[in-house]
Amino acid sequence: MPSFDTVSEVDLHEVANAVDQSNREIGTRYDFKGSCAKIEHSGDSLTLVAESEFQLGQVRDILHTKLAKRGLDLRSLQAGKIEQGNRQVKQSLSVQQGISQDNARKIIKLVKDAKLKVQVSIQGDKVRVAGKKRDDLQAVIALLRSAPVDLPLQYINFRD
Repeated sequence: MPSFDTVSEVDLHEVANAVDQSNREIGTRYDFKGSCAKIEHSGDSLTLVAESEFQLGQVRDILHTKLAKRGLDLRSLQAGKIEQGNRQVKQSLSVQQGISQDNARKIIKLVKDAKLKVQVSIQGDKVRVAGKKRDDLQAVIALLRSAPVDLPLQYINFRD
């Protein structure tokens, strides 16, 4: 029976490359000369550090530009609170991997409301869609691409 998996994954190697490029650009820009502005990367979390909220916004814009150039969706970043320290401002960003249970239920509800002849199930942090016809599966992919989902979705393991 034809099936495919709907996942939300981010290539962490590409995120690391974008962080490196951003730090390089921050180091060479004139408006950041002599400041402590930088981006720290560890695992699936990023920490933006700057001297003021304005500079923090500039650092965030540089990071978003570099991530977008590498083909990474910005919806996969979850921004944390801006923390004031002594002469520093920090903000943590977390990279979201996988589909949460709530989002998986929303996806299942969207597919079921479309009245397509497919079976949808939650498989850990992914959603599996199976049906008898390939056309039904392609209709589900088109439906999910046009749906207002808050995270980037990829469609993998398409099997006939």
